[in-house]
Order: sequence, then C-alpha cells, then structure tokens
Amino acid sequence: MNRRNVKRGLVPYAFLIILMLGVLYFINVMNQKVNVLTYDELMTKIESGEVTEVLVTPKERALVYEIRGMLKDYDENESFFVRVPLSDQVIRSLLDAYEGHHFTLDTEADPESSSLLLIIVNVLPILLLGGMIIFFFTRQVNSSNKSLDFGKSKAQLSDDKHKVTFNDVAGLKEEKEEVKELIDFLKNPKRFQKLGARIPKGVLLVGPPGTGKTLLARAVAGEANVPFYYISGSDFVELFVGVGASRVRDMFKQAKHNAPCLIFIDEIDAVGRQRGTGLGGGHDEREQTLNQLLTEMDGFGANEGIIVIAATNRADVLDPALLRPGRFDRQVTVGLPDVREREDILRVHARNKVLSPKVDLKNIAKRTPGFSGADLENLLNEAALLAVRRDKNQITLVDVDDATDRVIAGPAKTSRKYTEHEKELVAYHESGHAVVGLKLKNADEVQKITIIPHGQAGGYTMSLPKEERYFATRTELIEQITGLLAGRVSEELHFGEVSTGAHNDFERATKIARAMVTEYGMSDLGPVQFEQQEGGVFLGRDYNKTKNFSNEVAHEIDIEMRKIIDECYKDAKKVLMENQDLVKLLADTLIEHETLTKEQIDHLVEHGTLPPEDDGTIMDDAKVEESHENTKEVSMMELKRLAKEKGIKGYTKMTREELEEALKHQD
Repeated sequence: MNRRNVKRGLVPYAFLIILMLGVLYFINVMNQKVNVLTYDELMTKIESGEVTEVLVTPKERALVYEIRGMLKDYDENESFFVRVPLSDQVIRSLLDAYEGHHFTLDTEADPESSSLLLIIVNVLPILLLGGMIIFFFTRQVNSSNKSLDFGKSKAQLSDDKHKVTFNDVAGLKEEKEEVKELIDFLKNPKRFQKLGARIPKGVLLVGPPGTGKTLLARAVAGEANVPFYYISGSDFVELFVGVGASRVRDMFKQAKHNAPCLIFIDEIDAVGRQRGTGLGGGHDEREQTLNQLLTEMDGFGANEGIIVIAATNRADVLDPALLRPGRFDRQVTVGLPDVREREDILRVHARNKVLSPKVDLKNIAKRTPGFSGADLENLLNEAALLAVRRDKNQITLVDVDDATDRVIAGPAKTSRKYTEHEKELVAYHESGHAVVGLKLKNADEVQKITIIPHGQAGGYTMSLPKEERYFATRTELIEQITGLLAGRVSEELHFGEVSTGAHNDFERATKIARAMVTEYGMSDLGPVQFEQQEGGVFLGRDYNKTKNFSNEVAHEIDIEMRKIIDECYKDAKKVLMENQDLVKLLADTLIEHETLTKEQIDHLVEHGTLPPEDDGTIMDDAKVEESHENTKEVSMMELKRLAKEKGIKGYTKMTREELEEALKHQD
C-alpha cells in the first residue's frame, strides 16, 4: 500500500481521538463541584483550620487574584473558588495566616501571560475545526472524481524488476523470428522507413492455452527495451455503454506520450468477438469498445511507434475487421512444442530445481508428446513437490514418473482397495490394450501399464507415438480404434462377460470413427466433408458443427461408423485370440507387480519373464537405486525382495501396505 494512502487513512482516526479526548475533558469538568466563597469566608475557614490546600493565581489583565483550594470535609471532586482584587495586602494576609495554620499554599503563573498557551487555547480549536471541514470536503471531491475515472485506461506499465528476454523463452524458434522485426523497428525505425517499409501495426498470437503467447509478448518488450503496457480484454468491458471505448482512447493516448511502445492485450476475444452475433442480438458495450479499438488501430488518426500485440485461444470468433491488413497485419501461430522444444523448455524450468544426475530431460521430453510449456512447468513442479513430500534431497526419475502420471491421469489412488475379481478384471483389460499395441504395426508404442487407480481411471496403458507426427493415415486411425476396443474384447474372451470399464475407450473410439466418416473422407461415402467446425460460435458446443447432409445421408453415416467399429472389434478379437498366452502372462504379472515399464514389457514379450534384477533376485545397492530411478513401482519389487530375504510367507500376494507393515514388524 502507498505510504501516502496510509497517512490519509490515519487522518480520520486522529480527528476521532482528539474529539474523544475533548469529550472526556468536558465530562471531567462537568463532574467538578466548585463552591464560590468570599474573601472573608476564606479567612474565617483558615482561622478555624478547615482549609487544607490553597492555590493562588494572579490574573494581571483582570487585576484580580483567583484563589482555589480544598476544605477538610470536601469530596475529591469538590473545591472552593475566591476572586479578590489584585493587591499586596491580600498576599500578606494569606502569608500571615499560613504561618499560624497548617495548610498547603502554592502559587502559579498567569497562563494568559504565555503567548504560546494563548495561541493553543484560542487558535487550535479553530484550526482543528477548519481542518476537519477541509478534510471531509476534499474527500468528498476525490470520491466524486473517482466516480468519473471509470473511463480511464486500466493498462499497466510493466517494470524492469520482472524483465523477460528471449533467453527465458525456450523453443518457439520460428515465432521469435516473426517478432524480431518488431524489436528491430522499435530500436531503429529509420532503417525501415528508408526503404518505405511499414512495420505491422498489430501482431496476433494464436495458439492453445499454455504455449507461451504472453511470455513471448513480454520477451518482445524486454528485448526492445521500450515501455510495455499490458491489459486483459475483459478490463475494457463494463456495465455502462461507452466506458470500454473511453478506456481504449485513454490507453492509446498514454501510449502516444510514451511512443515507441508496445501494447499487449491478453485474451482479446473477450472484446474482439464478431459483432451482431449470438441469440438475442449483440452486446452494445463490447461492440462499441471494438469499434473504438478498430478506429485507434487504423482510423483517421496516426499512431506512429505504437505496436499492438494480442493473444487469443479462439481466433475463429474474432471480428473479420480486426484481422484485416492495417489492424492485425500478422498472425503468429504459437503451437504445441515438438520433442526438441520440449527438452529446451524443461531445461529452462529445471534451472532452479535440484535434479538427480540420472534424470534425463531428453527422455522426459520424448515421453510427453502433446504437453504445452505450462504442462511441462507443472510436471517439474509436481515432481519437486513429491520429492519434498518424500523427504528427498533431489528430484529423482521416480518423482518425475509419478508426476507424469498425476498430470495425465490424476494422482494414484493407493488407498483404494480392489477385490480380487476386480483386480483380475482390470489386469486383463489393460493387458488387452497392451497386446494389441504390441502386435499391430502402426500402433503407438506401449510405454507403461498399471492397474493402480489414477483419478477416475481404474488403470491405464500409456502408449506414445514412435516418432513426432502431424498427420494420421487411415490405417493408423483404424489401429488406434482397435487398441481402444481391445480392453473390452479381452474382458469378453477371458470372463465371458463385460464391465463398465471401457466407457472412456468407447467414447474416444466413436469420436475417431465419426471424424473419419464426416470430416476426413475415410469411408465408402467418399471424400466428402459432412461436418465442419464453424457457424454459431456463441451458441454452444452442441451447435458448433455445421451439418450439410440429409436424413438419408445421416443414416449412411451411422452405418459407416458401425462398419468401422465392427471391423476394429473383429481385428482386436483376432489379435487377442492369437496371443492369449501373452495376454495371460501380462495379466498375471500385473496382478503381482501392479505396474510394468517398457523395459519389463519388452523382456516379458521376448523371454517370458521379468528382467533378472526384477525377478526376485537379490540386487546390490547400485542396482536397487537404478531400478528405483526407472519407475515408482520397482520399489514394490524391492519390498518383495526384502520380504523374501526375511522369510515372510505369502509376500507375493501382499499389497504394498501389507508388505510395509510386515517388514516393519519383522524389524
């Protein structure tokens, strides 16, 4: 909080304290009882010995003595008062009486003779009253002025304390090249003007959430070393029509005074949506704000040296006038990072992390396709939190692996207890997914299988592409659907019944099959696109698809979808029936060990057993540590190895909690 604001906030309390003190003083004065005596009565009481205290105050201006005191029978708040002419005879008579009687006699100077006290008594109350009037009047004026400030811009000027440069932005190589021209122009505009070049007035950063659009804009300002104003699109929109337009005008007015400069508008779709759309008409305030923004960017006035950078996740909802040349001349797509960019991003976020030497960021990058920069930062942060929770001095690969599971599927539900039948059902379900993934040529590579519940999933099989790809063939999509259906097929083959565990598998398989028919032209209906993502962007997701077909074609679409699903179901059944022994081997191993890594799966497929170091044999500390680094569930195997050493019976069928408890009692 500003010190000036703190001082202003203390002023009313100071006035209140002074007022309370004044009231208390007044109450105290009112409670005092004063008896007025004559000088003769005072002398009589002195002679009779009733007086205990006398105070004489000369009042030179009034030419009198004021005598105050107390008698023996007075209460604490009671006193007498005598006023006599100013003369030496009065003092002499009091002194004579004092010598013959026992009472206290004091004198004090005339308070009216002090100019400072006179000023305090007479002037201070007037000053206090005037100050209070001025304070409350000023406060009222300021509050009325604040009510008129709602049209002022809320754009904030960034400071140098949190300066960001391109060194802090990993990946985005092409995107950096696109915006480097802006930096060169802001540093040396004459170089461009010399050849008649016009720098883009606006740059629109488009991409999924968490890909680094805001970070890239901050880096442009940091590299250019110019003023950087940032504001959210929602800060323009207010209850009253015209407020947003006023804020846009004020924002550009401030920017002109500090040109050359950058203006960054985050989530511009909040104010830049298409005009005149939506049910019930448009939004007057938002449309007026957009109109003013369009005018300021490329209207009659010139905004030389001002570059506007905006970011959005929904470029499809923006008004066409906002995207024309002269406004946002250039669109920069900030997409999800590839494997090399993910590795660079991990290195940036690992700067302040204490990582184990065995943690290979390159391997982590390979295992995280589809992760955005924000996801990768969250991954390392979750790993660090897990390491702290486990009282470790550094982040190990076990922590990173567990953090990956948390980000993808949610935290592991180790406390959730399966029945033996449920555990067997999940094991065969996941084994079905894995075997189809292993046997089909174009399927994704199986990296991990676990039957430990994560989030809403009872277990899952992690499959990753063999290499980065941006397109998918029909064969790859068919095999992807086949792998999704394999879990249900495995349940049907080995138990003769089915469960609800394939709910999410069906949802994903149906979505892929429908897209193949209606969008990708991968069916007998031919290369025709029946559905497309456009149209009423403000109506809701269910109305987002434009359907260009009749009811008869809709029936044919349903037939083609079912044909694809049935074909994949038959393929999955064929593969699993041909590899029943492998399915059983994987399922039995999962029931015992709960989780299998890629290395263990490959060894099982090739040799029929787990690798030697994981097959219950005794490992030295180096191998144990290495296996612990590979995956979290190897620690379960280590527990079983210790249980075997200590001769604990039935350890192979124990859960992790039961093993830990048995080992604790053994110790």
